[in-house]
Amino acid sequence: MNDLQYQFDLLKAMNKKIVESEHMYKLIVERASLSFIYYSVEKNKYYSMGNFRNLFGFEVNNTGDLERFFSFFDASKESRLREVFFSESYSANEEAIDILDSVGKRWFRVVCSKIYEGEVLTDKVVKIIDITKDMSRSEELLYMAYYDSLTGIYNRNYFITLLDGFISDAKEKGDRVAIITIDIDDFKKVNDGLGMIIGDEFLQQFGSYIKEFQNDRVIVSHLSNDIFGIGIYNPLGDYAVSGYINRIRNRLKEPFKMSTGQEVSVSVSFSVSEYPEAAASALSLINCGDIAMFRAKSLGNDQLVYFDAKMLDDFMSNVSLENKLSDAVMHHRFEVYFQPQYHADSQKLRGMEALLRWKDEEKGFIPPSVFIPIAEKNGAIIPIGNYVLERSIKQYAEWKEKYDLDFTMSINISAVQYKRDDFVENVIELIKRYNVDPQYIELEITESILIDDFEAVTKKLRELRDFGLKISMDDFGTGYSSLSYLMRMPIDTLKIDKSFVDSVLSDNSTRIILDSILDMSQNMGFESIAEGVESENQYNYLFGKGCDVIQGFYLGKPQPAGEITKMLEDGVELQA
Repeated sequence: MNDLQYQFDLLKAMNKKIVESEHMYKLIVERASLSFIYYSVEKNKYYSMGNFRNLFGFEVNNTGDLERFFSFFDASKESRLREVFFSESYSANEEAIDILDSVGKRWFRVVCSKIYEGEVLTDKVVKIIDITKDMSRSEELLYMAYYDSLTGIYNRNYFITLLDGFISDAKEKGDRVAIITIDIDDFKKVNDGLGMIIGDEFLQQFGSYIKEFQNDRVIVSHLSNDIFGIGIYNPLGDYAVSGYINRIRNRLKEPFKMSTGQEVSVSVSFSVSEYPEAAASALSLINCGDIAMFRAKSLGNDQLVYFDAKMLDDFMSNVSLENKLSDAVMHHRFEVYFQPQYHADSQKLRGMEALLRWKDEEKGFIPPSVFIPIAEKNGAIIPIGNYVLERSIKQYAEWKEKYDLDFTMSINISAVQYKRDDFVENVIELIKRYNVDPQYIELEITESILIDDFEAVTKKLRELRDFGLKISMDDFGTGYSSLSYLMRMPIDTLKIDKSFVDSVLSDNSTRIILDSILDMSQNMGFESIAEGVESENQYNYLFGKGCDVIQGFYLGKPQPAGEITKMLEDGVELQA
């Protein structure tokens, strides 16, 4: 092979390799959906490459084409785009800008790289990347960070952030900030009665309604579940708290109409906490609103409660008490006392009521009226109630076996305890375990048990009564529903509340009510028990009006089982 042929073949091979490389790089660039504009400074020439034509519909070969390229983007950012594109200042770093197209639908990242020989600019490579999908994901994440997905208004976290901004401004200017917390009353009934889809639609509509309040001084949020919040900067004049509360109450006079045609009517409870009186941070201010709402809900529906310092003290005291209560349940620090009940005519023992006592190491005896409501709310009443039930039945069995006495053991049953599905089964199992005649066990209930489901409650009462137990209506006369339910309930005894006994001798209205209860009890064949009898005059009056049984300090105070046992051993037989 001569030298010329060799050179030709070599050149041909190199050219083929270059073509193949160019083809490979072109495929890679096009498949990567990247677009480029190359600018040669020396030639003052533009070239577009990669996926440019597919993306923009034209090529860039001159300054006219370049102007067309600039016009493709958001005009408000054009000056910054030109700055990135034409800057010739020395820089080893890439310059970039994220920019929308002119119709606001697609996002692009324009990145300019400069090539230097020494410090002399020789070439520019401008890379254009379609980042619409990335920006959409970013916007979704941003939305999730700021807004509640159900209602579309601010979520709790961003509400706290904005509220902290309000408080920061208020500190500098000496202004105030208020939070209105809104809790939908009995919202569970909406979900249970109409379904969660309707419940969610209602929350959306309510959120849309309060969103109308939002402006530079008012922010609204879906805090959680059925709770909303309104933050107000400097709540005066048109921005007064009372104004927003009244607007919401007026709106709720009309039902919300769902897409299904169903109508939802609700009431709401409000709590209000304000900076600087209540707290100095957004989170603390919300927590104060929660404390005030707890008080509002305890008062019933459609309530309005303003937070104050005493409320915080009470709340912290309750938290401390709740912690102590949990510890007392865990370590069995309760004791059952027993208070005798006597027949009014003979003053002989009719029975005993089992009464729970809790003596704390620091606070001493804590009244049941204080700790029982807390136990009912946090669920501790279940183990407490089971303890009282078993301890009382067991103690009765021991006294019965040892002293052969027939008397009634009365045991209070909490509404929470009574509603458990296994309650009737557990009571019957205890009576069988300790071999007790059920006719001597009396369960005391209050009418609060009847509120939620009268039929289900009555069914349980009948099962217990059919087994042989007695049923007593405790605190009779203090509620609003007893008379309407009385004839339909399987009960044996009415217990007259202590509040009537306290004032029967001094208040004529009380005497009329108490006399009516005793007369009704006699006519309907119920046994009547008056509790809280503390004086001879009270006893004489009640006995004269036909009351069957007397319970109170006048004839016998509550005592531990050991003291009752001593009296039985002494042969007193608890006769008054």
